[in-house]
Amino acid sequence: MKSEVLIIGAGLTGLLLAYRLKKHGIAVKVIEARNRIGGRIHTLQSENETPIEMGATWLSTEHHELLTLLEELELPVFEQFMEGIALFEPLSTAPPQQIQLPTNQQPSYRIQGGTASLIKKLAEFLTNEELTLNEKVTHIDYTNHFEVRSSLNTYYVNKVISTVPPMLLVNAVQFNPLLPKNVHDIANKTHTWMGDSIKFGISYKQPFWKENNYSGTVFSNVGPITELYDHSNVENTRFALKGFLQNGMYTHTKEQRKSKVLSQLQKLFGEKALEYLAYEEVVWKQELNTTIHSEKFIFPHQNNGHHYYQNGFFDNNFFIAGSETATRHGGYMEGAIQSAQSIYQKLI
Repeated sequence: MKSEVLIIGAGLTGLLLAYRLKKHGIAVKVIEARNRIGGRIHTLQSENETPIEMGATWLSTEHHELLTLLEELELPVFEQFMEGIALFEPLSTAPPQQIQLPTNQQPSYRIQGGTASLIKKLAEFLTNEELTLNEKVTHIDYTNHFEVRSSLNTYYVNKVISTVPPMLLVNAVQFNPLLPKNVHDIANKTHTWMGDSIKFGISYKQPFWKENNYSGTVFSNVGPITELYDHSNVENTRFALKGFLQNGMYTHTKEQRKSKVLSQLQKLFGEKALEYLAYEEVVWKQELNTTIHSEKFIFPHQNNGHHYYQNGFFDNNFFIAGSETATRHGGYMEGAIQSAQSIYQKLI
């Protein structure tokens, strides 16, 4: 199978790059190992069709590239609900503190219809032939062109762009010839954003917290919930709370995590917290197409945007892209877009 540019990964960087290149008249092929598009953008439809973000969620006015893209694709945003009382748990031995959130704080925004609506809009521009799922790249060989082998096919292409996290790339794909050793070493010391996160959401028939003037916002040193936010939709017809669990909770079972979450919510909000519709979670450490197991401690954003990632390899025909490689806003949606725009400029 032949195409001009092969893109590994159908997350935000990969799909935006494909969208831009195709509009420019360049033939593209996008290969995704998962059974879904989006990568770390994952809007899960919970009970009663309640959209819950298991991955990337928020943006701010500083995210200019993302806001411009959303305007281009005619995707509106709405402000994160933060009105009312926030709760802070400093100690397990003390009751939670009630804090009235200020009205003049810098707002965060969410994409109407869920963050995945951005992914779907970009993917609509590609045909089934140009975008395939359930196909994992295993080998990349280079002479005067690339031979890329996946779990299903072999591709012969002029240029290859990887948009998967650098650490995953260098450990999951065999290169011949090898990537430079310094690039391989830096990739193994590059933080994979959300790779350590456990995100959960819990949907409800009614937003009981708002009835008591609670914002749904919680910060806790006690856990297992460390952060919690209102996650109702823009129409205010579907209601949920969504947040993060302590990273170490990945060693527990889903049922154990769920039990501890409900216990903490009951302590914070009362008995109504137990009247839920559904509990959802994603332990990103266990997502094998996002991250790999490593004993090394890597600081958040460590080596994101490293200058090695700004170079081309194999006669300037192979590029390492994705949010972790962005020189600005590494790890976020804004960084993913910046990376796609940068690679696009290099290719044209």
